[in-house]
Amino acid sequence: MNKKILGIGNAIVDVLAKVDDEFLIKNNLIKGSMKLINKSEFDNLEKNIRIEKIVAGGSVANTMAGIAYLKGAPSFIGKVNSDKFGDLYKKSLEDINVKFPYIKKDESLPTGTSIILITPDSERTMCTYLGVSSYLSAGDISANNILDHEMIFLEGYLWDKGASEKMFKHAINIAKQNNIKIAMSLSDIFCVTRHKQDFYDLLKNDLNILIGNENEINELTGKKNLLDSINQLKEFNKIIVITRSDKGSLAIKDNEIVNCESIKVDKVLDLTGAGDLFAAGFLKEYLDKSDIKKCLTTGSITASKIIQKIGARLE
Repeated sequence: MNKKILGIGNAIVDVLAKVDDEFLIKNNLIKGSMKLINKSEFDNLEKNIRIEKIVAGGSVANTMAGIAYLKGAPSFIGKVNSDKFGDLYKKSLEDINVKFPYIKKDESLPTGTSIILITPDSERTMCTYLGVSSYLSAGDISANNILDHEMIFLEGYLWDKGASEKMFKHAINIAKQNNIKIAMSLSDIFCVTRHKQDFYDLLKNDLNILIGNENEINELTGKKNLLDSINQLKEFNKIIVITRSDKGSLAIKDNEIVNCESIKVDKVLDLTGAGDLFAAGFLKEYLDKSDIKKCLTTGSITASKIIQKIGARLE
């Protein structure tokens, strides 16, 4: 019987497009960053790109899609409107066996959308119009949504608004009362900068597993190098998973450090979803009670597969 996992995050429709570096400069975009934009900025960008692909996205939703690909049992909750993009979102997940128990309602804001600009060097630059997605509230998640899962997986991006913070705590409390494990991704370095103390407290008090890349982890601890960060985080007695691009990955568990090599690939096409798919491999193995080394290895394999494709789906 597959162990079930519930992802809770921003429900964002991904719109993928290839652009050159000039396009980023012209639009004042920092390569590799995630910028929040408003509706008119979104409409303006959309007019000036050639869309390659449209798919249900959002960091944790990508992770749940990866777990479905690995034959796990994922569900996802994110807030969408009952509009065209909202319908597309639900169908896009259900088509790949990710359950989407969120009940759509008519909202004043449209479903969230992210324009993902892929430059020739495979870097992705995201311009995200959050729409209704960032208004996921405690009222959108019932105890029943959480109860029959082994784990919930939250995304750091969601911490950005008051109602979302309450929702986070609501989900965490239900999980804690029912011995359901709690994992979280740090999402983005700017996100960590904004909420450093809150994330640190979450790690200390609530989380079982934290996943982040080297820069995000150093930002969280306020250290300049990874070794200092690791030494500081060891005392937490949590599982902390750190990805390091082509330098591989590592996990801190029970005061020990487990290292894993990265997997060499011939050609990187698009880095979209590399971290999300790493998390999918890691969490799926963790739910299957594999040892930490195997969790890291499967994470590396799934990440290596996704960077050889356009987009964040392994189908």
